[in-house]
Amino acid sequence: MLPIGSRLMTPQAVTQTQLPLPHRRQGKVRDVYDAKLDDGRDVIILVATDRISAFDVVMPNGVPGKGIVLTQLSRFWFEMIERKLGDLSPHHLISTDATHIAGLSDAQKASLAGRVAVGRKTRVTPIECVVRGYLAGSGWAEYQQSGSVCGVALPAGLKQCDPLPEPIFTPATKAAEGHDENVSFERACEIAGESHMTTLRDLSLRIYTMARDYAAKRGVIIADTKFEFGMPLEPDTQVPILVDEVLTPDSSRFWPADDYMPGRDQQSFDKQYVRNYLQDLVDQGRWHKSPPGPTLPDHIVQGTLDKYREAYRLLVGEDITL
Repeated sequence: MLPIGSRLMTPQAVTQTQLPLPHRRQGKVRDVYDAKLDDGRDVIILVATDRISAFDVVMPNGVPGKGIVLTQLSRFWFEMIERKLGDLSPHHLISTDATHIAGLSDAQKASLAGRVAVGRKTRVTPIECVVRGYLAGSGWAEYQQSGSVCGVALPAGLKQCDPLPEPIFTPATKAAEGHDENVSFERACEIAGESHMTTLRDLSLRIYTMARDYAAKRGVIIADTKFEFGMPLEPDTQVPILVDEVLTPDSSRFWPADDYMPGRDQQSFDKQYVRNYLQDLVDQGRWHKSPPGPTLPDHIVQGTLDKYREAYRLLVGEDITL
C-alpha cells in the first residue's frame, strides 16, 4: 500500500483510462471497472482521474495530480473511520495498491499509482447521504424561499453560511446525468426503505460529526459533505458499507477556519475556484454552462491544485508530493 505523502511523478493530467478489465463505466471523475485480485477475490476498481467538472460539465483539460489527492485523502478518512467507529461503519476500501490486480501489465499497474481504490463489491443504495452543518449552497437558496432545507424546518433569521443548531440529514437522489435532486427524508424512505434510510441517516450524522470535530482542530470547517453506502453481497451480513470517496474537496465544502465569516460566500478548498472562473465566462456571455466546457487556463489549473493540496496538508498533517 502506498504510504500517505509518498513522492509520485505526475507529469501530465490523467483524463482517461482504458484498462483491459470488464464492465468499464465512467463518472465525472472516476473510471470504474470490475476486476479480480491475484488471490481470486472479485473486487471493484475505482480510478480517480484528474478530470474536473463544474455545472455538470467535464472540462476538456484536467488538474494534474488531483485524482491522487482525492484517493489518498479518502484513504486517510477511511482509516480514521475504521479506527474510531469500528464495526459501526465498515467501509469498502481494501487497498490503494494496484500490484495485486490480475490481468494488468506492470506498466498499467504503475499508471495507477496513488490514484486507484480497490474495493469490495456492494449493492449501492441509490441515495446520496448529504449532511449539512452550515447553511450554504442549495440549502441556503432553499432556506431563503421556505425557511427549511429538504423538509427540515430551521430557525428564522439565519444568515448565509451560518452554523446550523445541529447537523441535518438532507438526502438526494443519484442522477445518472445532470444534477442530483434534493428530496425529503420521507421520499428517500419510499425509495430505499424506512429502516435502511434511518440507519444510513444515523451513520452519516455520526461520521460527519466525527470528521467535523477532527477537522476543526486542524483549522478546517467541513460545512457539508455527502456519503454513499452499499449493502454487502453476502446474504448473511446486512450492515451498510461506506463506499466511493469520502470527505474530499470533491464531495464536501471545506472552508479555512481563519477566514470564516457568516453572511457571505466563503473561501474554500474545493473546485469553487473553477466555478468562479467559469461563472465570469457565463456573465460575459462567453460560455453557457453546456458542453463542451472551456479549456481552463494554467493559472486556474494550478490554483485549483494548490487548494486541494492545502486541504490535504491541513487535514493529514503533511504535504503530498506529486
